[in-house]
Amino acid sequence: MKILLAGDSTVANCPTYEYPMSGWGAHLPRHVYSWAAVHNFAKGGASTESFREEGLWGQLLETAAEGDLVLIQFGHNDQKKVHLAARTGYAANLRTMVAEVRDLGAVPVLCTSVERRHFLGGPAGHSSVDSVLEDSLEDYPDVVRELALELQLPAVDLNAWTRALYVELGVAESQSLFCQFGSGEHAFWPAGLADNTHFSQRGASLVAAEVAAQLGRLGFGPGGAGSQDSATAVLPTAVLTTARRG
Repeated sequence: MKILLAGDSTVANCPTYEYPMSGWGAHLPRHVYSWAAVHNFAKGGASTESFREEGLWGQLLETAAEGDLVLIQFGHNDQKKVHLAARTGYAANLRTMVAEVRDLGAVPVLCTSVERRHFLGGPAGHSSVDSVLEDSLEDYPDVVRELALELQLPAVDLNAWTRALYVELGVAESQSLFCQFGSGEHAFWPAGLADNTHFSQRGASLVAAEVAAQLGRLGFGPGGAGSQDSATAVLPTAVLTTARRG
């Protein structure tokens, strides 16, 4: 059995020169290798449109077979294109992807996009303990949830889970989930980097573990509880304690 990943940089295997930056897809195999082989087609900067135009979606479909899982997570880059608004172009593209996966006898699994770490509030606009986490992805996660229900699809709600994780860890500790470097600390970014979108190894590892856990609760993999017909995954809370331990 295979798990095929379609998505953007938050899912992708990042270039080696960007280490320790990582998408969660790079860490998924350690959690599922005993029952599924992971094929990661995700690419930095990809939208539901460019993923098809660049041939990546075609490559994924050529690799997929009956019974395989196809996890689809887009939104970060669709959001930057007016014609790919959540309830128009984006939703239409997801519908087409779902139909094409089902035509192969494979199982589409929609994933809401991981949240950006954008805390609002605090003195002079700086993050503080009183900061509120921005809904940076607007209505894109809601559209994914609605499509999953309408099309009777299993869904992995990474937006809700990552939002809960960042808030639980707080402004200071959640920073370690992302790539933050001072001047001279990274050869590829010598001037430094303050990135609140792309994960560090720690952040990507935690998200990958949650993807595997939600797949299990949806009934996929050995010992998976629940049914593969489940439409949505339930947001866990116990994993937040694990996240604190890093």
